[in-house]
This record gives sequence, structure tokens and C-alpha cells, in this order.
Amino acid sequence: MTVQTVIVFKRFERLWHWLQAGAIFTLLFSGLEIHGVYSLVGFEDAVTIHTLAAGFLLILWAFVVFWIFTTGEWHQYMPTRKYFVTVALFYSYGIFKGEEHPYRKTYRRKHNPLQALTYFFVKFGIFPAIWISGIAYMLTSFGFGNVLSGVGIGTEAIALIHSSAAIAIMVFIIAHIYLLTTGHSFIDHVKPMIFGYDEVELTDEELAYLKADKPGRLKKISK
Repeated sequence: MTVQTVIVFKRFERLWHWLQAGAIFTLLFSGLEIHGVYSLVGFEDAVTIHTLAAGFLLILWAFVVFWIFTTGEWHQYMPTRKYFVTVALFYSYGIFKGEEHPYRKTYRRKHNPLQALTYFFVKFGIFPAIWISGIAYMLTSFGFGNVLSGVGIGTEAIALIHSSAAIAIMVFIIAHIYLLTTGHSFIDHVKPMIFGYDEVELTDEELAYLKADKPGRLKKISK
């Protein structure tokens, strides 16, 4: 295994990451105003902004889900037991002792086991809860509340699920930003999601494949 600087995050992956981040922050801030936490643009405008951002994000997620499953990137988000305990112990106390991260990114596994489990839960648990509850809440505003109530789903339950999922996303964002400040510098953590390049371990076969078929993904050979 050799460490190489390779394009790990593809162009579309970086694009949807930042578009998603912008939409989520817009939804969070407009959602807080809808709940009366503060007043900036007014309730009606906040609802309009929230609805438009939600519609944009749903369309974006449709493309993302299609891309993840057609490119095979879905396997990056599948949790694995290998190194899971070691990584969990590192984040529990090793990181505070200045220990080196026990997991090294590879060409086929760019997320460590804890990241994979977290992203799996967010993408296939929290996000669907936001989608379904948000759409259900919109249906009530279009007069379909009685239909939902008929199957045992009340407006209060929908709002509770939607708000709980939103809070879970806020917690994820806070933890995500916090971890960007650990280990390497903040800029070093963010650069891969801007330019795509990151250091990963490659087998001799993977290195030969990239040199022969995808030389553009190799930036340089690390010393």
C-alpha cells in the first residue's frame, strides 16, 4: 500500500454537498423563524423561503440518490465492523490525548466506519423522516389533513417528527463542524470537498489502474 493524492470526491459529489449545505442552513434558519425563535423576514416570507428551499432540496436529493446507486457510491455509506471499535475509542478519548487517527482512507473506503454509520443513519434515516413528514405537513395545508387523520396520522404527530428530525440534523451539523477543527487544520479538512483531492492508500493494482485508465485522478506521488 502506498499513500497517493487522488481525486476522492468527484465534481458532482462536491457540488451537491455545498448545494445541500446551503439548502439545509436556509431550511434551519427559516424553520426557526416559523417557530418564533426570532423575527427577521416575517412568518409568511419565512414559510415561502422554507417551502422553496425544501422543494429545491427534494429535487437535489432525487438526483443524489440516482447518482449514488448508479455509480456504486452507495457502498461508501455501508457500515462495517472492521476498525469500528478502534475508531470509536479514538473519538472517545484518543483524540483528546493527541493520538494519531487509527483509520487510513483507502481508494475504496473514503469514510471511516464511524463516519459510514453516521452518514448511513443521516441519509437513510433522518433525511427520509424529513422528506415524508415535510410532504405530509404540506398535504395538510392543501386540505388533505382529514385523509391523513383517517389513517391515524395527526398534524401534531407530523410536526413532532419533522421538528425532531430537524433537531437531529442540527446536532449532526454541530458535530460535523466540530470534527473539522480536530486533527489537521480546518482548511485541510475542507479542501478535499472543494478541490476533490485527498490522500488515500492505494494497492499496487489500484495505482497501476489509475495510471493507465484514469491518470487525471492522480495528483502526485507522496514522498
